[in-house]
Amino acid sequence: MEVLLGSPPPPPPPNVPDLEETSAAEGGRPLTVRERMEQHRASPACSSCHRVIDPLGLALENFDVTGAWRIKDNGAPVDAAGELYDGTAVSSPADLREALLNRPTPLIRTFTENLMAYGIGRRIEYYDMPAVRAVTREAAANDNRLSAFILGVVNSPAFQMKRAE
Repeated sequence: MEVLLGSPPPPPPPNVPDLEETSAAEGGRPLTVRERMEQHRASPACSSCHRVIDPLGLALENFDVTGAWRIKDNGAPVDAAGELYDGTAVSSPADLREALLNRPTPLIRTFTENLMAYGIGRRIEYYDMPAVRAVTREAAANDNRLSAFILGVVNSPAFQMKRAE
């Protein structure tokens, strides 16, 4: 599941509690984010996506909401260890960075999809994928410069044919 900039997140499947609705305490002890996520993904409807996205977030768990480094979460040591969908172990921002850089194709494609979604003001649909691939190819031919991605989106039919509300 990919997060798209500029669009609201999709609603959760029916009967799936939001993370904030999971128990905040167990035996009088506040739960860590990891523990609350484990409760949330116990639902089969949640686990398929969370299996992919949780290791990414957990690798960054040492950062609090303001970006400050922390070693405790609700009094318990932060556990940033996880395993990506392909079995790669990650336990820190450096591990996550290395894993992402070892897979440039999905990283660049996802960046392009999110940039295009932001530019056109809507979610990317299956019929947008040829344009996403074209932007990605053109940017690769220009050393993946940010300007190449932006120009590719701006010059895409989806962007140029967008109607004002």
